[in-house]
Amino acid sequence: MKTLIAGATGATGSLLTRSLLEAGQDVKVMVRSTDRLPEAIRNHKNLEIIEAAILDLPNEQLAGHLADCQAVASCLGHNLTMKGVFGPPRKLVTDAVRKLAEAIGQNKVTAPVKLVLMNTAGNRNRDLNEPLSFADQLIIGLIRLLVPPQSDNEQAAEVLRKDVGRNNPAVEWVVIRPDSLIDEEHVTEYTLHASPTQSAITNPGKTSRINVADCMARLILDNDLWEKWKGQMPVVYNVST
Repeated sequence: MKTLIAGATGATGSLLTRSLLEAGQDVKVMVRSTDRLPEAIRNHKNLEIIEAAILDLPNEQLAGHLADCQAVASCLGHNLTMKGVFGPPRKLVTDAVRKLAEAIGQNKVTAPVKLVLMNTAGNRNRDLNEPLSFADQLIIGLIRLLVPPQSDNEQAAEVLRKDVGRNNPAVEWVVIRPDSLIDEEHVTEYTLHASPTQSAITNPGKTSRINVADCMARLILDNDLWEKWKGQMPVVYNVST
């Protein structure tokens, strides 16, 4: 299996890239600068590096890069700087996911391509009746208004949920929703839930980036796990010790 990863230079994307390479998989990464990839990853024999920005590529060229890929993973996100949060492209994740899905659709695939999107537990799955307290609704509304990446994450998931849908012959998808992200050195026990089991706003759980990467890799490689969660937005939590 070959996977294209968008956002491979980020904290989680680099871990996902390493995880798939260590599993013996072929990986393509699309990055603005090769220098931002860790050296151990950059020189791996199973890695193909495409030095380009997804949003700058013509759809036909992106489709060509995707033609031999059976999976796509997006770990794209906004840099936590003033420019990254408030500057263009304000819909980085949404526009990239839409463009990836459309480019996959241009190829004559014999089986649907798996598309895994890293998102956030602060985004509700609107297919389910996920309750929100009044306080949570108020806070999320303020965050949506004042912090553009929140709206971007929500709209990116909606592209898959509504525009791509669950019966698309070219694309199957899973949206992974981690809660408060933390750094850990090793994969630890974690659980997947159809909906949040606690408030991401007033009582957030924790999810390590390496566990998110492991979960995304498992979804790509384990067909039984994929069949269980495709078309859904599972929330991933670290198991407390």
